[in-house]
This record gives sequence, structure tokens and C-alpha cells, in this order.
Amino acid sequence: MTTITITKASDGSYKWIECNGHAGFAEYGEDIVCAAISVLTINTINSVEKFTDDKILTSQNEEKGILRLEFEDIPSKEADLLMRSFELGVTSIYEQYGKKFLNIKFRRE
Repeated sequence: MTTITITKASDGSYKWIECNGHAGFAEYGEDIVCAAISVLTINTINSVEKFTDDKILTSQNEEKGILRLEFEDIPSKEADLLMRSFELGVTSIYEQYGKKFLNIKFRRE
């Protein structure tokens, strides 16, 4: 199962997201749920880096299936839109494939 943690500040701004684990929908290399989550996450990270001036920290551990994006400051309007798009995408995956393969946690710090 993949767990996605979306953490926001008390004012609602995004602080960090982390995707952890492999979905387990199918064998490695054929897992469409894991692939969809990975594409959304990597595209979001790349988009924030390319289309905004936001300073972010990223980390990954391919073996454990961990991808993380953390904002150093309050995200810009552009970065916020990209993050809301990410949230929409992963929520849609959750609605289609259910809690057997994906868990989304929302946190406030």
C-alpha cells in the first residue's frame, strides 16, 4: 500500500507531501496504481521546480518507494495551484482504486 501524507500549516498553506510505499496493485513494473502516483508526484515536483521560484527540498528512496517534497517557505500562488492539482489527482486515484492500495493522510502542523 502507498501512503501519501499531505501536510499543511495552520493557515492552509502546503508544507510538505510524502509518498511512501508501493501500492501492490500488480507485480513490479506493471502496477498502474503505483505508476500513476509516481507520475503525479514526480510531475508535481518537476513543475514546482520549473514553473515557480519556490525553494523546495526533495528526497527519494526508490527501494522503499519514498518521494518527498518540502517547501522552505509559504508556497507561491503558482505552487499552491500545482499542489492542489496533485491533491486532486491522488484523490481521484483513491476514489477509483480504494483504500486497499492507497491511503491519503491530511495533517496540520
